Amino acid sequence: MENTTEHSCCQEKDHLTQLKNPRFVLAALGIVILGSIAVVSILRERIVNPSQNQVTISGRGKVEYQPDTATVNLGVQVDKAPTAENALSQLNANMNQIISAEKALGVSEDKIKTQNYSLSPQYDYKDGVMSVSGYTANQQLSVKVEGIKENSEALSKVISEASRSGANQVLGVRFETANLDELKQQARILAIQDAKAKSQSIASAAGVKLGKITTWYENILASPDFQDYQGAYGLGAGGDMANAKIAPPQPQIPSGTQEIVIEMSVSYEVE
Repeated sequence: MENTTEHSCCQEKDHLTQLKNPRFVLAALGIVILGSIAVVSILRERIVNPSQNQVTISGRGKVEYQPDTATVNLGVQVDKAPTAENALSQLNANMNQIISAEKALGVSEDKIKTQNYSLSPQYDYKDGVMSVSGYTANQQLSVKVEGIKENSEALSKVISEASRSGANQVLGVRFETANLDELKQQARILAIQDAKAKSQSIASAAGVKLGKITTWYENILASPDFQDYQGAYGLGAGGDMANAKIAPPQPQIPSGTQEIVIEMSVSYEVE
């Protein structure tokens, strides 16, 4: 019993001796300091997050304009031709007439482009047997018509003359403007001005002071790039009016006023 007590006392003396050792004290102090730094870092990350110390304000800019250019997609479809050669012969004859008519209206050759060209057989099924019943040929053109702002009937004349000359497809019209990039830049500037005006009133209401602008990005809400007029006219080669030698009616396709709308989101530092 005495030996056990004496052994315990020796262990306690050794432990106290280790605690008084400078190396042990420094090591323990280092562990405490590192732990404190880690805790403070975690708390700081949760309390103060620099990436969230900002506010984003969105503004919108709108610019209206009248298109000055239109691109119409039109074509010729030949159905049930007895041979492939006959289908292509009809197609080429109609296309030559259409191109000549468009050039006569003042459309230059470089504004007329082929968009699609195809030839395929048609089949009939009778008594479980499939046989070729004819051939289909198709060619589609895009015709760019300029100066429609000054001449509102230019586009209508292009479509009317194409139909009279053999076109039996009008697949769509796209309105454009030559200074699209300039108009988009104007919309961006208006959107930023709108965002800056909003930021002052919002900051005042929130009781904060805004610092410098950190980032901004744009979102195009409306653009003339995809403004299409869709339509189809069953006129031209094979149509009733072509057979009756009656000029097709001139279509009315007003371009109207188009608009570009851009949203700009501006991020500010909060001081």
